[in-house]
Amino acid sequence: MSTRRETADFVLDQLDPLPVHVRSMFGEFALYCDDKTVAFICDDTVFMKPTAVAEEMLGPETMAPAYPGSKLYYAVPGDRLENREWLQKLVQSTADILPLPKPKKPRTAKNSVTPTT
Repeated sequence: MSTRRETADFVLDQLDPLPVHVRSMFGEFALYCDDKTVAFICDDTVFMKPTAVAEEMLGPETMAPAYPGSKLYYAVPGDRLENREWLQKLVQSTADILPLPKPKKPRTAKNSVTPTT
């Protein structure tokens, strides 16, 4: 089952004015804050990356796979999504402790021809 766009839009609305956005991936979404992947939205559920913040705010009993075969993430209960302040704190605090993503290497074209002089 895939996530409805309305779910991602609702989460983004709850997180306004934080610097967040989502990217679609395989019918689901990755949630970014400060250009860091902080969560996934799968099957209309928000799954926070495993961090000390998520452990403290959600507890180990919320750990579940985001999709079949995935590692465990902290599933945010639906009623907690309704609490804007709490959700914003969770997302921003998670982003604050995650490292910046490594810069991507420039892509090189396959079978490119180098001009000769």
